[in-house]
Amino acid sequence: MSKRWLSAALIAVITGSLALAAGLVRSSAAAPAVDTRVGLVSDVGRFNDKSFNQSALEGLKRAEKSLGVKGRPVESRQTSDYVPNLASLAKQHYDVTISVGFLLANATATVAKKYKDESFAIIDYSVHAPPFADKKGTPQLKNVQGLTFATNENSYMIGCLSALMAQKDGGNTISAVGGIKLPTVDIFIAGYKAGATKCVPGTKTIVDYSQDFGDQAKCKEIALNQIAAGSKVVFQVAGGCGLGALDAAKEQSVWGIGVDRDQAFLGSHIMTSAVKRVDQSVFLTAQAIKSGKFQAGTDAVFNLKNNGVGIGKISSEVPKDFIAKMNALRPQIVAGKIKPPTHL
Repeated sequence: MSKRWLSAALIAVITGSLALAAGLVRSSAAAPAVDTRVGLVSDVGRFNDKSFNQSALEGLKRAEKSLGVKGRPVESRQTSDYVPNLASLAKQHYDVTISVGFLLANATATVAKKYKDESFAIIDYSVHAPPFADKKGTPQLKNVQGLTFATNENSYMIGCLSALMAQKDGGNTISAVGGIKLPTVDIFIAGYKAGATKCVPGTKTIVDYSQDFGDQAKCKEIALNQIAAGSKVVFQVAGGCGLGALDAAKEQSVWGIGVDRDQAFLGSHIMTSAVKRVDQSVFLTAQAIKSGKFQAGTDAVFNLKNNGVGIGKISSEVPKDFIAKMNALRPQIVAGKIKPPTHL
Protein backbone atom coordinates (compact mmCIF):
# COMPACT_ATOMS: atom_id res chain seq x y z
CA MET A 1 0.00 0.00 0.00
CA SER A 2 1.44 3.40 -0.95
CA LYS A 3 2.03 6.12 1.60
CA ARG A 4 -0.31 8.38 -0.41
CA TRP A 5 -3.17 5.81 -0.16
CA LEU A 6 -2.56 5.28 3.56
CA SER A 7 -2.61 9.00 4.21
CA ALA A 8 -5.85 9.45 2.28
CA ALA A 9 -7.49 6.58 4.17
CA LEU A 10 -6.36 7.97 7.51
CA ILE A 11 -7.70 11.42 6.67
CA ALA A 12 -11.04 9.90 5.67
CA VAL A 13 -11.31 8.00 8.95
CA ILE A 14 -10.43 11.06 11.00
CA THR A 15 -12.81 13.28 9.01
CA GLY A 16 -15.62 10.75 9.39
CA SER A 17 -15.02 10.47 13.12
CA LEU A 18 -15.09 14.23 13.54
CA ALA A 19 -18.29 14.46 11.52
CA LEU A 20 -19.88 11.72 13.62
CA ALA A 21 -18.84 13.47 16.82
CA ALA A 22 -20.19 16.77 15.57
CA GLY A 23 -23.43 15.06 14.65
CA LEU A 24 -23.72 13.58 18.12
CA VAL A 25 -23.19 16.97 19.70
CA ARG A 26 -25.81 18.56 17.48
CA SER A 27 -28.21 15.70 18.21
CA SER A 28 -27.67 16.06 21.96
CA ALA A 29 -28.13 19.84 21.82
CA ALA A 30 -31.36 19.46 19.88
CA ALA A 31 -32.89 16.90 22.26
CA PRO A 32 -36.11 18.29 23.74
CA ALA A 33 -36.27 19.01 27.47
CA VAL A 34 -38.29 16.56 29.55
CA ASP A 35 -41.69 18.03 30.43
CA THR A 36 -42.83 18.45 34.01
CA ARG A 37 -45.64 15.95 34.33
CA VAL A 38 -48.55 16.34 36.76
CA GLY A 39 -51.10 13.59 37.35
CA LEU A 40 -54.56 14.19 38.82
CA VAL A 41 -56.87 11.50 40.21
CA SER A 42 -60.53 12.33 40.84
CA ASP A 43 -62.81 10.91 43.48
CA VAL A 44 -66.03 9.21 42.36
CA GLY A 45 -67.67 12.61 41.85
CA ARG A 46 -65.91 12.64 38.44
CA PHE A 47 -64.46 15.72 36.68
CA ASN A 48 -67.83 17.20 35.68
CA ASP A 49 -69.18 17.46 39.24
CA LYS A 50 -69.33 21.30 39.28
CA SER A 51 -67.37 21.10 42.52
CA PHE A 52 -63.97 19.84 43.75
CA ASN A 53 -63.04 17.61 40.83
CA GLN A 54 -64.03 20.09 38.17
CA SER A 55 -62.17 22.90 39.91
CA ALA A 56 -59.06 20.72 40.22
CA LEU A 57 -59.18 19.92 36.51
CA GLU A 58 -59.47 23.63 35.70
CA GLY A 59 -56.31 24.25 37.72
CA LEU A 60 -54.46 21.50 35.85
CA LYS A 61 -55.50 22.94 32.48
CA ARG A 62 -54.34 26.38 33.56
CA ALA A 63 -50.98 24.92 34.57
CA GLU A 64 -50.67 23.27 31.15
CA LYS A 65 -51.41 26.54 29.40
CA SER A 66 -49.44 28.94 31.60
CA LEU A 67 -46.57 26.78 32.88
CA GLY A 68 -46.14 24.36 30.00
CA VAL A 69 -46.53 21.28 32.20
CA LYS A 70 -47.96 18.06 30.84
CA GLY A 71 -51.10 17.07 32.72
CA ARG A 72 -52.81 13.70 32.96
CA PRO A 73 -56.28 13.65 34.59
CA VAL A 74 -57.48 10.17 35.57
CA GLU A 75 -61.14 9.72 36.48
CA SER A 76 -62.27 7.31 39.20
CA ARG A 77 -65.61 5.65 38.54
CA GLN A 78 -65.71 3.75 41.85
CA THR A 79 -63.71 3.78 45.09
CA SER A 80 -61.88 0.62 44.08
CA ASP A 81 -60.30 2.65 41.25
CA TYR A 82 -58.36 4.90 43.64
CA VAL A 83 -55.34 2.67 44.29
CA PRO A 84 -54.85 1.43 40.70
CA ASN A 85 -55.29 4.96 39.30
CA LEU A 86 -52.70 6.42 41.68
CA ALA A 87 -50.33 3.48 41.17
CA SER A 88 -50.56 3.81 37.39
CA LEU A 89 -49.25 7.39 37.50
CA ALA A 90 -46.59 6.47 40.07
CA LYS A 91 -45.31 3.66 37.83
CA GLN A 92 -44.99 6.16 34.99
CA HIS A 93 -42.90 8.42 37.24
CA TYR A 94 -45.09 11.52 37.08
CA ASP A 95 -43.36 14.39 38.89
CA VAL A 96 -46.33 14.63 41.23
CA THR A 97 -49.64 12.81 41.49
CA ILE A 98 -52.45 14.84 43.07
CA SER A 99 -55.44 13.21 44.79
CA VAL A 100 -58.67 15.19 44.75
CA GLY A 101 -60.04 15.21 48.28
CA PHE A 102 -60.06 13.39 51.62
CA LEU A 103 -61.87 10.35 50.22
CA LEU A 104 -58.57 9.33 48.63
CA ALA A 105 -56.54 9.63 51.83
CA ASN A 106 -56.17 5.90 52.55
CA ALA A 107 -55.48 5.05 48.92
CA THR A 108 -52.89 7.82 48.66
CA ALA A 109 -51.11 6.58 51.78
CA THR A 110 -51.14 3.00 50.48
CA VAL A 111 -49.60 3.94 47.13
CA ALA A 112 -47.14 6.46 48.63
CA LYS A 113 -45.78 3.75 50.96
CA LYS A 114 -45.18 1.45 48.01
CA TYR A 115 -43.66 4.08 45.70
CA LYS A 116 -41.43 5.95 48.12
CA ASP A 117 -39.40 7.63 45.38
CA GLU A 118 -42.47 9.26 43.82
CA SER A 119 -44.17 12.49 44.94
CA PHE A 120 -47.83 12.83 45.88
CA ALA A 121 -50.17 15.59 47.07
CA ILE A 122 -53.71 15.42 48.42
CA ILE A 123 -56.25 18.23 48.24
CA ASP A 124 -58.03 19.36 51.41
CA TYR A 125 -56.18 16.98 53.72
CA SER A 126 -53.30 17.44 56.14
CA VAL A 127 -50.24 15.21 56.36
CA HIS A 128 -50.44 15.78 60.11
CA ALA A 129 -53.59 13.60 60.21
CA PRO A 130 -53.90 9.81 59.89
CA PRO A 131 -53.12 7.83 57.77
CA PHE A 132 -50.14 10.07 56.98
CA ALA A 133 -49.10 10.85 60.56
CA ASP A 134 -48.59 9.09 63.87
CA LYS A 135 -50.72 9.66 66.97
CA LYS A 136 -48.74 12.80 67.79
CA GLY A 137 -49.47 14.28 64.37
CA THR A 138 -45.93 13.83 63.07
CA PRO A 139 -45.91 13.12 59.30
CA GLN A 140 -44.60 9.62 58.54
CA LEU A 141 -44.67 9.74 54.74
CA LYS A 142 -41.99 12.07 53.43
CA ASN A 143 -43.22 11.93 49.83
CA VAL A 144 -46.71 13.38 50.38
CA GLN A 145 -47.77 17.02 50.71
CA GLY A 146 -51.12 18.14 52.10
CA LEU A 147 -52.92 20.90 50.21
CA THR A 148 -54.94 22.67 52.90
CA PHE A 149 -57.18 25.73 52.88
CA ALA A 150 -57.51 28.56 55.41
CA THR A 151 -61.28 28.75 54.92
CA ASN A 152 -61.62 30.30 58.35
CA GLU A 153 -60.34 33.50 56.72
CA ASN A 154 -62.94 34.01 53.98
CA SER A 155 -65.66 32.58 56.23
CA TYR A 156 -64.76 35.18 58.87
CA MET A 157 -65.45 37.89 56.30
CA ILE A 158 -68.72 36.24 55.27
CA GLY A 159 -69.79 35.88 58.89
CA CYS A 160 -69.42 39.62 59.26
CA LEU A 161 -71.56 40.25 56.20
CA SER A 162 -74.17 37.72 57.34
CA ALA A 163 -74.54 39.33 60.76
CA LEU A 164 -74.97 42.76 59.19
CA MET A 165 -77.65 41.44 56.84
CA ALA A 166 -79.44 39.58 59.65
CA GLN A 167 -79.51 42.78 61.66
CA LYS A 168 -80.83 44.69 58.65
CA ASP A 169 -83.60 42.11 58.30
CA GLY A 170 -84.59 42.54 61.94
CA GLY A 171 -82.84 39.60 63.54
CA ASN A 172 -79.69 38.63 65.42
CA THR A 173 -79.46 34.95 64.45
CA ILE A 174 -77.60 33.20 61.64
CA SER A 175 -76.86 29.50 61.15
CA ALA A 176 -74.61 26.88 59.56
CA VAL A 177 -75.48 23.38 58.34
CA GLY A 178 -72.41 21.17 58.42
CA GLY A 179 -72.07 17.72 56.88
CA ILE A 180 -69.93 15.38 58.97
CA LYS A 181 -68.17 17.05 61.89
CA LEU A 182 -64.64 17.14 60.48
CA PRO A 183 -61.85 19.71 60.83
CA THR A 184 -62.35 20.70 57.18
CA VAL A 185 -66.00 21.49 57.95
CA ASP A 186 -65.55 23.13 61.35
CA ILE A 187 -62.86 25.51 60.09
CA PHE A 188 -65.49 27.22 57.90
CA ILE A 189 -68.00 27.47 60.72
CA ALA A 190 -65.45 28.69 63.30
CA GLY A 191 -64.47 31.61 61.08
CA TYR A 192 -68.09 32.36 60.18
CA LYS A 193 -69.19 32.50 63.81
CA ALA A 194 -66.24 34.67 64.91
CA GLY A 195 -66.67 37.12 62.03
CA ALA A 196 -70.35 37.56 62.86
CA THR A 197 -69.70 38.54 66.48
CA LYS A 198 -66.82 40.80 65.37
CA CYS A 199 -69.11 42.97 63.26
CA VAL A 200 -72.35 42.63 65.23
CA PRO A 201 -71.69 41.70 68.88
CA GLY A 202 -74.39 39.50 70.30
CA THR A 203 -75.12 37.68 67.06
CA LYS A 204 -76.25 34.09 67.71
CA THR A 205 -74.93 31.33 65.41
CA ILE A 206 -76.87 28.05 65.32
CA VAL A 207 -74.73 25.07 64.24
CA ASP A 208 -76.06 21.63 63.29
CA TYR A 209 -74.68 18.62 61.37
CA SER A 210 -76.43 16.29 58.94
CA GLN A 211 -73.80 13.52 59.29
CA ASP A 212 -74.08 13.28 55.53
CA PHE A 213 -72.61 14.96 52.45
CA GLY A 214 -75.14 13.72 49.91
CA ASP A 215 -78.72 13.55 51.23
CA GLN A 216 -80.30 16.92 50.43
CA ALA A 217 -83.46 16.11 52.38
CA LYS A 218 -81.48 15.83 55.64
CA CYS A 219 -79.88 19.24 55.20
CA LYS A 220 -83.13 20.84 54.15
CA GLU A 221 -84.89 19.63 57.29
CA ILE A 222 -82.08 20.96 59.49
CA ALA A 223 -82.12 24.35 57.77
CA LEU A 224 -85.89 24.62 58.08
CA ASN A 225 -85.58 24.03 61.83
CA GLN A 226 -82.85 26.69 62.05
CA ILE A 227 -84.98 29.18 60.16
CA ALA A 228 -87.93 28.42 62.45
CA ALA A 229 -85.58 29.23 65.36
CA GLY A 230 -84.90 32.67 63.88
CA SER A 231 -81.99 32.25 61.45
CA LYS A 232 -81.90 34.94 58.79
CA VAL A 233 -78.88 33.49 56.96
CA VAL A 234 -78.08 29.80 56.31
CA PHE A 235 -74.48 28.83 55.51
CA GLN A 236 -74.17 25.39 53.94
CA VAL A 237 -70.96 23.45 54.63
CA ALA A 238 -72.21 20.04 53.57
CA GLY A 239 -71.40 19.55 49.89
CA GLY A 240 -74.28 18.09 47.87
CA CYS A 241 -76.40 17.66 51.00
CA GLY A 242 -76.08 21.40 51.59
CA LEU A 243 -77.99 22.15 48.42
CA GLY A 244 -81.05 21.12 50.42
CA ALA A 245 -80.21 23.74 53.06
CA LEU A 246 -79.98 26.41 50.38
CA ASP A 247 -83.31 25.24 48.97
CA ALA A 248 -84.84 25.71 52.40
CA ALA A 249 -83.44 29.24 52.53
CA LYS A 250 -85.03 30.00 49.15
CA GLU A 251 -88.34 28.48 50.22
CA GLN A 252 -88.47 30.53 53.43
CA SER A 253 -87.15 33.75 51.83
CA VAL A 254 -83.98 34.04 53.89
CA TRP A 255 -80.39 34.29 52.69
CA GLY A 256 -78.23 31.32 51.74
CA ILE A 257 -74.43 31.12 51.68
CA GLY A 258 -72.76 28.74 49.21
CA VAL A 259 -69.57 26.77 49.79
CA ASP A 260 -66.45 25.63 47.93
CA ARG A 261 -67.48 26.99 44.51
CA ASP A 262 -69.41 30.16 43.73
CA GLN A 263 -73.03 28.99 44.01
CA ALA A 264 -74.68 32.25 42.92
CA PHE A 265 -76.13 30.34 39.95
CA LEU A 266 -78.61 28.72 42.35
CA GLY A 267 -80.68 31.90 42.55
CA SER A 268 -81.14 35.39 43.94
CA HIS A 269 -81.39 34.03 47.50
CA ILE A 270 -77.63 33.37 47.52
CA MET A 271 -75.95 36.24 49.36
CA THR A 272 -72.45 35.03 48.46
CA SER A 273 -70.24 31.93 48.74
CA ALA A 274 -67.16 30.89 50.71
CA VAL A 275 -64.97 29.82 47.80
CA LYS A 276 -62.23 27.24 48.19
CA ARG A 277 -59.86 27.71 45.24
CA VAL A 278 -59.07 24.07 44.50
CA ASP A 279 -57.94 25.16 41.03
CA GLN A 280 -55.38 27.50 42.58
CA SER A 281 -54.03 24.73 44.81
CA VAL A 282 -53.41 22.49 41.78
CA PHE A 283 -51.87 25.33 39.78
CA LEU A 284 -49.52 26.42 42.57
CA THR A 285 -48.53 22.81 43.27
CA ALA A 286 -47.62 22.33 39.60
CA GLN A 287 -45.65 25.58 39.77
CA ALA A 288 -43.79 24.38 42.88
CA ILE A 289 -42.92 21.07 41.20
CA LYS A 290 -41.67 22.85 38.07
CA SER A 291 -39.54 25.29 40.07
CA GLY A 292 -38.17 22.65 42.44
CA LYS A 293 -39.91 24.16 45.47
CA PHE A 294 -42.34 21.32 46.21
CA GLN A 295 -42.06 20.34 49.89
CA ALA A 296 -43.28 16.84 50.64
CA GLY A 297 -43.88 15.93 54.28
CA THR A 298 -45.49 19.34 54.90
CA ASP A 299 -48.81 21.10 54.37
CA ALA A 300 -49.11 23.84 51.76
CA VAL A 301 -51.66 26.41 52.95
CA PHE A 302 -53.92 28.25 50.52
CA ASN A 303 -55.34 31.42 52.01
CA LEU A 304 -56.44 34.98 51.30
CA LYS A 305 -52.86 36.07 50.69
CA ASN A 306 -52.20 33.63 47.84
CA ASN A 307 -55.83 33.68 46.59
CA GLY A 308 -56.39 30.10 47.69
CA VAL A 309 -59.71 31.10 49.29
CA GLY A 310 -62.07 33.92 48.40
CA ILE A 311 -65.53 35.47 48.33
CA GLY A 312 -68.00 34.54 45.61
CA LYS A 313 -70.36 36.87 43.77
CA ILE A 314 -72.21 39.12 46.21
CA SER A 315 -75.93 39.80 45.78
CA SER A 316 -76.77 43.26 44.46
CA GLU A 317 -79.20 43.60 47.39
CA VAL A 318 -76.34 43.77 49.89
CA PRO A 319 -75.63 47.43 50.81
CA LYS A 320 -72.27 48.71 49.59
CA ASP A 321 -71.29 49.96 53.03
CA PHE A 322 -71.74 46.41 54.38
CA ILE A 323 -69.45 45.09 51.64
CA ALA A 324 -66.89 47.80 52.44
CA LYS A 325 -66.97 46.85 56.12
CA MET A 326 -66.43 43.20 55.21
CA ASN A 327 -63.63 43.96 52.75
CA ALA A 328 -61.83 46.08 55.36
CA LEU A 329 -61.21 42.86 57.28
CA ARG A 330 -59.19 41.28 54.48
CA PRO A 331 -55.93 43.27 54.81
CA GLN A 332 -56.06 42.84 58.58
CA ILE A 333 -56.37 39.06 58.20
CA VAL A 334 -53.58 38.90 55.60
CA ALA A 335 -51.31 40.98 57.86
CA GLY A 336 -52.06 38.74 60.83
CA LYS A 337 -53.72 41.53 62.83
CA ILE A 338 -56.89 39.43 62.89
CA LYS A 339 -56.48 35.68 63.36
CA PRO A 340 -59.77 33.88 62.69
CA PRO A 341 -60.16 30.69 64.77
CA THR A 342 -59.76 27.30 63.12
CA HIS A 343 -61.81 25.30 65.64
CA LEU A 344 -65.23 25.72 67.24
